[in-house]
Amino acid sequence: MKKVYLDNASCTPLDPRVFEVMKPFFVEEFGNPATIHSYGTAPEKGLEKAREQVALLLNSKPEYIFFTSNGSEANNMALKGVALANQARGKHLIVSEIEHFSVLQSVKSLEKLGFTSSQLKVGTDGVIKTEELEKLIKDETVLVSIMLANHEIGTIQPLAETAAIIKKVNAERLARKIQPVYLHTDAVDAAGVIPVDVETLGIDLLSLASTSFYGPKGAAALYIRKGVRINPLIDGGVQEGGRRAGLENVPGIVGMGKAAELAKNEMEERNNKMRPLRDLLIALILKKIPQVRLNGDAIKRLPGNVNVSVEFIEGESILMWLDDVGIAASSGSACTSKALKASHVLLSIGVPQEICHGSMLFSLNKDITREDIEYTAAEFEKVVKKLREMSPLYKQN
Repeated sequence: MKKVYLDNASCTPLDPRVFEVMKPFFVEEFGNPATIHSYGTAPEKGLEKAREQVALLLNSKPEYIFFTSNGSEANNMALKGVALANQARGKHLIVSEIEHFSVLQSVKSLEKLGFTSSQLKVGTDGVIKTEELEKLIKDETVLVSIMLANHEIGTIQPLAETAAIIKKVNAERLARKIQPVYLHTDAVDAAGVIPVDVETLGIDLLSLASTSFYGPKGAAALYIRKGVRINPLIDGGVQEGGRRAGLENVPGIVGMGKAAELAKNEMEERNNKMRPLRDLLIALILKKIPQVRLNGDAIKRLPGNVNVSVEFIEGESILMWLDDVGIAASSGSACTSKALKASHVLLSIGVPQEICHGSMLFSLNKDITREDIEYTAAEFEKVVKKLREMSPLYKQN
């Protein structure tokens, strides 16, 4: 049976070249990088080299990169850290309505501490309504968090435009002696996949994770621009410049650094391969299967993202049947795929709740082939047909 892995939005496979550079740090170079003796030398050098590699991926300075365990931790650190450090001057946050749950739940936790929040709406294409942003900003606003690319529908947001709006607001605030609003972006699904330049984007904080660009699990980072006031979430030692206490995951971070280097060097080649295959899968699905809709903007989307909603059947059933023929996909965010709840992202772009449950996410990787895509489209068509034949809802229509 053919095997096709199309759940790369939840986790990409580890690149063998990345694994090779990680190996020595599991056994031979096992020392603590914070120690003064020689056993800590190679691990410390490995950490700092990885910091430089990640910084190059983002066009950042290495000293602005702080390693975390995953993207959710980086998002929590950004929102809670900034909010708590700046609460004396304001307790209002702004996020988009389609953010990852690690952002939305962080806001809910902060609301229990007396913070307030506003949600920026998106259109039916999943793109934020930037014209509404300035209206939401108050004197008490300390942070705006807008993801760079959505984890479900793949929509790429106009972040540079968002930053320009905040820059204008901050200029006016400066004249009135009010502290600036910080801009954070969850770039977990974008960094290492599409070009990300923190200087061009004009952001203050950025979250990324190595599992999005063929690196290991358990390694992620938060970019923090110089001058941003932020509290650590983990108390203890002085690791990561005092921003995150605790012994670092040296093998994972070394792997993340190598994966970042490869992503920077190979990104154009990878995307030039994936985009046509993504478009082919979309075209085959929409042509062969009736009553299916593409979710998200058709153009401004990640190179490997295909999110569709199929009427009259459940996504979980589709997943199981596809798995039987060797195809791995997702029915939404990896963090909610077992919750059996309608996606808040799809609801936000106007997909009816009953259709949300029939949504499928196919996310491609750099090693995908045309044969894989054609096999997936053909098997998907068969599965949908069989499930619809058993669906009383389909028969009624």
